[in-house]
Amino acid sequence: MKRPLAPRLLRVLGPCAALVVAASVLLLLGFLLVHGVESWGLSLFFGDAPPLRALLGLAPVWNGLWPACAGTLCLVLLTLLLALVPGVGCGLYLAWYAPPRRRRQLDLLIDILAGMPSIIMGLFGFALILLLRRTVAPQANTGLLLSAACLALLVLPVLIAATREAVRAVPPSLNLAGAALGLSPGRRLRHIILPAAAPGIRGGVVLALARAAEDTAVIMFTGVVANAGLPAGPLEKFEALPFFIYYTAAQYQDQEELARGFGAALVLLFLSSALLLLARSLRRRQ
Repeated sequence: MKRPLAPRLLRVLGPCAALVVAASVLLLLGFLLVHGVESWGLSLFFGDAPPLRALLGLAPVWNGLWPACAGTLCLVLLTLLLALVPGVGCGLYLAWYAPPRRRRQLDLLIDILAGMPSIIMGLFGFALILLLRRTVAPQANTGLLLSAACLALLVLPVLIAATREAVRAVPPSLNLAGAALGLSPGRRLRHIILPAAAPGIRGGVVLALARAAEDTAVIMFTGVVANAGLPAGPLEKFEALPFFIYYTAAQYQDQEELARGFGAALVLLFLSSALLLLARSLRRRQ
């Protein structure tokens, strides 16, 4: 009896598709390494400025990545500060307290937010500033805080989904043991469920950080500029690695400047990869 054709085709096409994906990734990495590794060094980050004085903010850096790295770090930390409590809190509510009908409604809203293109979120932040200028705050302007707020909305579904699934993955026997000991639902959540779900929640937090660090569309409309220097405050303009790469690719004047762009792409790629690997490691502990 002949086997059906479809399973045999899948056995052939499946490995071929995996090979194409792996080859594409390796080709991209090799291209970036060939063009970017030659620019790596202290001069890539600090240019002509003394490294120690640049780190302390005593010397400006005009042709290096340090202001963009510092801006990206401030952006990611501020985004985490704004998104952590709402994201984790909503995930806990969905997994532990929400009735079935409310859970379905919130899941639908979260799925809609997760499918929102990042450029729409950037346009929302820009439109918000225009609205504030015409109403209650004529001096309102784009800046680091607005970019972080829009990125916080963008990464909320990641935090909510990670928290919800981490709590649901806790073995029911732990919950039953807490109930047998006479603990209230709130105490069970605090003392039993949350410690067991902590690795999964931390993995979601790291994934959200990686998502915020690599986004370009949102910050283009909400406060990032070229040659802004180190971040001066939450309401000021700033630099970031994704925009530095985009700006260099569009405006480079010579091969040295283009090499800095490739070097910046490698820095961002290594940063995102390290965060993703850390998140995967934390989730494996779950």
